[in-house]
Amino acid sequence: MEIKFDEKKKIAFPRFNHYGYAIRYLVEQGLGAQFVQLPPPTKETSELGSRYSPDYACAPFKHTLGSLIEAVEAGADVLVETGGLCRLDYYGALQKEIIRELGYTCEFVNLAEYMGGKKSGWLKLAKHLNPKLNPARLMAGVYEGVKMAEYLDEIEELYFKNAGFEAEKGSYKKVYRQFLLEMQLAENSQEIKDAYQKAKQEMSALELRIPGNPVRIGIVGEYFTVMDEYSNQFLQEKLVGLGASVSRFMNFTNCHLRAKESTLRPKIREYARYSMGPTTTWTVNSALDYAKRGYDGVIHVKSFGCTPETDAVPVLQNISRDYHIPVLYLSYDMQGSDTGLDTRLEAFYDMLERKKKVLR
Repeated sequence: MEIKFDEKKKIAFPRFNHYGYAIRYLVEQGLGAQFVQLPPPTKETSELGSRYSPDYACAPFKHTLGSLIEAVEAGADVLVETGGLCRLDYYGALQKEIIRELGYTCEFVNLAEYMGGKKSGWLKLAKHLNPKLNPARLMAGVYEGVKMAEYLDEIEELYFKNAGFEAEKGSYKKVYRQFLLEMQLAENSQEIKDAYQKAKQEMSALELRIPGNPVRIGIVGEYFTVMDEYSNQFLQEKLVGLGASVSRFMNFTNCHLRAKESTLRPKIREYARYSMGPTTTWTVNSALDYAKRGYDGVIHVKSFGCTPETDAVPVLQNISRDYHIPVLYLSYDMQGSDTGLDTRLEAFYDMLERKKKVLR
């Protein structure tokens, strides 16, 4: 009997929060290839990335490089670098050279080379990755994968808004984790929709004990670090544990499907007439919006050496002064301490809570 080997290419992307579940769906259900699902990152992931990265590279570069190295060691045939909104968009070529110098022979795809190109270029890439590609299946997979990303963002937003006030400790996290598991295993659009509706209904049914004037904190900052919980040392989870309601505008849905930089810039003309970088318009707009809506504090997140977000700091200081809203600035590199972060967050939360009592 002839043994048939699976000819599907094994494709891997760098880890990026929970969006790997949507990417996995797109690759497997749309592209018809295998997806290398990596376990949660560890300290070794960061150390791998740092060990082979240039000193000047930002933390997102090191995190993604560590993911790619672990992926190829896990058997990936094709490594995909998605690029970014800033100089990370140029890092794919450098990461490719590093992968080659380490002796890995896998194929490397840099999606930055396709950004802004024609649809035919994307289709050609898809057919290269799977010569037996079904275009209709690909389109459906892309649509359903994007819809999954939207659901992931919506449920995550509900979780961080309310989990700090749950009557039964751990009840919100239990629903949220089950939702993520079902998204990780979903194989069709109905399973995606069912998991989303189930999570939303179960969260709405949970008992909450919201204080009369809860502490509300808005999170702003650099695209990768502000969204990836491992990169920011589980910042939002820590704030929820302190009892805060946490909001973060920066996510895939808001930045790529809803809000355009050109429409946001007029809203912040008083503070910034021109774009200072890829995410600064969103950062300034979000901070100003939180201030106008009466949030108690803002936390600004960036990777160490991120020039655009460094330029945004003076603007945030002006908003803080004009609206009397405290801003905590967090800059992440690969040497961050959980203990140090916990201390700063506790002090910031206590200060906001005391301020509310005084003003009350």
